[in-house]
Amino acid sequence: MTLITIVSFVFFTSLVAVLTWWMTRGSDVDTDEGYFLAGRSLTGVFIAGSLLLTNLSTEQLVGLNGDSFRDGLSVMCWEVVAGISLVILALVFLPRYLKSGIATIPQFLEERFGRSVRALTAAIFIVAYMLILLPFVLFLGANGLNGMLGLDAKFGVSDYQMIWILLVFIATLGGAYAIFGGLRAIAVSDTFNGAGLLVGGLMITFFSLQLIAGSEGGFTDAFAKIQEADPDAFRSLGAADESTHWPTLFTGVLLLNFFYWTTNQQIIQRTFGAKNLAEGQKGVLLAAFFKILAPSILVLPGIAAAYLVLAAEDPQMIETVGRTANGEWDSSRAYGSLVARVLPEWLLGFFAAVVMGSILSTFNSVLNSAATLFSLDVYKQYLNPAATSKQVRYSGQVCSFIVAVLAVIAAPLVFYGRGGVFSFFQGLNGVYFIPLAAVIMIGLFHKTADGRSAMVALITGLVLMVLGTFFSGGEEGWLASIFGNAFHYMGAVFLLLIVLQLAMVAMGIRRDTPYVQQDAKLVDLTPWKPAPYVGGGLVLLCLSVYAFFAV
Repeated sequence: MTLITIVSFVFFTSLVAVLTWWMTRGSDVDTDEGYFLAGRSLTGVFIAGSLLLTNLSTEQLVGLNGDSFRDGLSVMCWEVVAGISLVILALVFLPRYLKSGIATIPQFLEERFGRSVRALTAAIFIVAYMLILLPFVLFLGANGLNGMLGLDAKFGVSDYQMIWILLVFIATLGGAYAIFGGLRAIAVSDTFNGAGLLVGGLMITFFSLQLIAGSEGGFTDAFAKIQEADPDAFRSLGAADESTHWPTLFTGVLLLNFFYWTTNQQIIQRTFGAKNLAEGQKGVLLAAFFKILAPSILVLPGIAAAYLVLAAEDPQMIETVGRTANGEWDSSRAYGSLVARVLPEWLLGFFAAVVMGSILSTFNSVLNSAATLFSLDVYKQYLNPAATSKQVRYSGQVCSFIVAVLAVIAAPLVFYGRGGVFSFFQGLNGVYFIPLAAVIMIGLFHKTADGRSAMVALITGLVLMVLGTFFSGGEEGWLASIFGNAFHYMGAVFLLLIVLQLAMVAMGIRRDTPYVQQDAKLVDLTPWKPAPYVGGGLVLLCLSVYAFFAV
């Protein structure tokens, strides 16, 4: 790591911080709405930028490229299918959310099902963010930065020790945005970092293909070499031995994508801050377009890294990727190793800063969401109903600090030394995604189901998903023998929970009067007129991408 790397890293990181401060100075962070929802002032560009950067963090950049190192193009399902989910968010879910004027998903569930459902769902979100999402983001961020910059070797410490150091550094810096700046500071910094990530990510893809093609070849030569070495590398439909075998597109993969992009508090909170419905729809559909193109920076580099290690036997890549304790290639180090291999020295600091920005984006967004959930759904509802705005904000800041500390502690304990971490992470997400998705779907589209059926479904779903995730018996266990794949099990549980709620309604466990959504009249609900046509075009683009790479 040379002086120019350090200088470019510090310069870009500082530039984003200064520009964010400049654009958010004077913003309203003294009220609940100003702090948690950016004063409902976000326009389409900032919503799209924040959606993309909250998502395009280390779990995608490092994790998804790590899985494509192992399984090839088929893992693009996590990105391309997201485009369809975002179209559904823009056209179906967002109008309903903005009509209710909610700040959190549990707030909607209280309106629909009652206070007990709100409290339980808020608790589920907070615990899941603290023990699953944030540790994953922090671990892969620290792992990726260490691989890019070779920090453990530079400072003479072990890989494990350097990851701990980076975890504390990232959490401290990210917490400052979330705790003191509120959602608007997060959305603005996300947009700046988003531009850097798109440029930097495309550069990694460009330099990787250039290295594979050689000085005399072009991109087509690089693709031909990869195809020759691994004929299945560019197939969109995964083989039976891959984590995303094509039938999973219609079960667990579809459900996880659907929940993540339409009902996950961490993601859709920035859409709640939309200036109006039209701006919200523009932002969401713009994000959908970029998600469909995202495999160019989130999947292709991992495929290139696999070629360099397995076919070209590049000495630097082989040394830096290394192997896990069970002898497999450490796919979680593939992306960081590739960046260090192909990026010119003078650009390495810039890209490390971009990666840092993407880590901070997800980290501080999740902290802000956790603070929102605790402050509005727990503290103000149960602990101190008469709390002032200052007390509510302070409770959120305390919650953010506690969640950050516990996430730092959990990160290496849960994910260190594990191969295929992205698929493992998605399996953990299913524990709470599936029950919540089933309850929210009934809440939105069924008028007579009540809180009793929602509570039964939540508890039943959590128990079933914990059993399937942690007590499945492994590859030869009961889950594999019955369902064949953990993602199919998720689909079966989701269907069971839907049927369970409908059956309880049929047995007379229902609301006395049908639910009628009230208009809070907080924002203009006039839709963006081209939205249905743009959404339809994006769905066709998704299907076309899959069809093109299917053979």
